[in-house]
Order: sequence, then C-alpha cells, then structure tokens
Amino acid sequence: MAAKFAFFPPNPPSYTVVESGGKLMMNGVVARENVDILKVGTKRGNQVVAVYIKNPAAVLTVLYSHGNAADLGQMYDLFSELSFHLRVNLLGYDYSGYGQSTGKPTEQNTYADIEAVYRCLGEKYGVKEEDVILYGQSVGSGPTLDLATRLPKLRAVVLHSPILSGLRVMYPVKRTYWFDIYKNIDKIPFVNCPVLVIHGTADDVVGWSHGKQLWELCKEKYEPLWVKGGNHCDLELYPQYIKHLKKFISAIEKSHLRKGSVPLPHQPEKPRNSTDFRETSRPNTDQREKFRASTDQREMPRLSTDRREKARTSTDKREKSRKSVDRPEKFCNGSEQPEKARNSIDRFGEMMRSVRLCNIDCFRPTATTV
Repeated sequence: MAAKFAFFPPNPPSYTVVESGGKLMMNGVVARENVDILKVGTKRGNQVVAVYIKNPAAVLTVLYSHGNAADLGQMYDLFSELSFHLRVNLLGYDYSGYGQSTGKPTEQNTYADIEAVYRCLGEKYGVKEEDVILYGQSVGSGPTLDLATRLPKLRAVVLHSPILSGLRVMYPVKRTYWFDIYKNIDKIPFVNCPVLVIHGTADDVVGWSHGKQLWELCKEKYEPLWVKGGNHCDLELYPQYIKHLKKFISAIEKSHLRKGSVPLPHQPEKPRNSTDFRETSRPNTDQREKFRASTDQREMPRLSTDRREKARTSTDKREKSRKSVDRPEKFCNGSEQPEKARNSIDRFGEMMRSVRLCNIDCFRPTATTV
C-alpha cells in the first residue's frame, strides 16, 4: 500500500536553487532580505530544500509541512504572508523528491525530512522546542503528527485539512491495517500540546469527517475552524481562516508559562456543542434535524468564535455583512471564488487567489486516475 500511495510533486518543479556570493538563492520567486534558502541533510541521505522566513516581531516559529501537489516555489508567497500576518518566523520545506530536494517521496522519507529541518531550527537559529508550532496541511499532517508525538515540550499543532490515514482517504475502513500509511488516527492521542484543526465542510478530497475525528481525539482541544463550504485547497481564501489563526497564535503566545496544560479556549468534549458549522452537512442526527428546521437556532451567539458571533446572529445578517462567504457551495466550484474573497481579506486573499496549492486528484489512487 505504501509503495502504491500516490505522491504528486509538481513536474517540472516551480523553482531552481542557485548559489550566489556564497548564499543559496531561489529562482522563480521574489528575493527578500529576511529569507534564507537552505539545504538540509536527512538521516536517510537526502538533501531537502527549506525556506526560513524571519519576522523581527516573532515570538514563535511555525514549521510548515505543505500539501501533496505543491512545492516551495508555489508556497513561497503564502509562507511570506503567513509570517507577516501572524508575526511568526516560518520554516517551510520540500519533501524528498519534491522541488529541488533529492531522493524519492515516501512516508519514511517525509518523517526524516521534518526531523532534519526541525533539528536545523535549533542548531542554526537557536529555536527552542517550546517555541515551535508544527503546521501540517493535508498529507503534511502525517509528518507533522509523527514528529509531534516525540516532542513533549512542543508549543502547539495546526492541522489543515488533515487525513486520518492514507488508506482511510480512499476507502471507508474502520480499523488500522499494518500496510496503511500516515496513521494519524493512532498518533494524535499522544500529542500533549494544544491542537487547532481546520477543515472545509465541503472537502471532496479528504472528507470533513477526517478533521472532526482527529479533533475529537485530541488531548488538548482548541476551538476548531470548520469552514462552511470550504473545499480541500481553498480555505486560505476565506476571511475566517487568517482571523482564526491570528486568534490561535495570540492565545499560544500568552501560554508561554504553561506546564502540562494551557488555559486556552477549547470546545467541550461533546462535539455537538462545538462552535462551528459541523451540523450543516450530516443528515442523521436529531440535532441536525432541528438545525434544518431553524437556521436561527444555529446562529445563536456562541462562546468563543472570533467575530462570528456578531456576524452570524441570523442568516440574513450574515449575508449582508460577510459577502465573501455566502453561498459557499458555489465558492468551491472555482469561478465564483475570487469575487467572494476580494472584499474581505484584502492583501492576503488577493495573493492567495494566484497560488495553486494542491491538485484535486492528490489523494486518488494512481490506478483510478484518468
């Protein structure tokens, strides 16, 4: 199964790496003084390319593991924007076989890749474990959670459209098999820091149920972000994405004295009471039947979502105040997407519309790909 799992590194890579004046440079992107281009050796003998973006106001450092069908050249602008808006240092890297990283993309190589770049953070930049936030998008949730289980002082984890496991993306299996890969469902109970889960309710590549189940298994749950109508590769376009991340980072920064637990806002253990949109698309519980009968009930102000309380007291009010997220079903289809993001997320959303972050077939078996 692991050998047949489809990795989709962009071909050809979107960038090249050259040396100039004793310093590595990345062609195909805008050079910035606060950016270091690195080549990091792994314990499996590969050289992975990484980008380290410095923010002088940063307290925390994000280690970002990107999705399946992207490389650093495509992610570069997003990384720069996240570093700026969240006021964090950010290190992103290409898996073995992606971009200009050597080797082949395999599950075990990705584990060695993230371990190597994490080690680089400490050795080259003096970053401490307790100041690191691991961010895993889609397939990147695999190496992210694998490393998180081995870092007892880790500050926090963000899971963006994560997978329960490789096999569960393709087949609705109820147990973990030995040949499965990225067994996140079995690893997340061993993560001891706050975890933020972000998932789109209309994700047709990695179903919303993956994010919900992982959140339910977290030891330290942070208020999740279920993006109504969000698909697999467009969540950055929604204004609540960056707002919720800012809120999370702020809460994490204030938790620097934590020992064993953090006084962070989190959802109750019963997922049906969570502050999200999860009741909108699952047709088989009594609570959801009540939801369909009364949209206003869903829009009652809840305890901890940022700014959504004011914008969601009724469906009509939300439509008037949040033009970028109404009718999310059409948002996911692509043609309507830019117009809805334009009025709400300004510079961040403007940049994101020009970046292709993922291939929609990135988790479909090669045997069934046309």
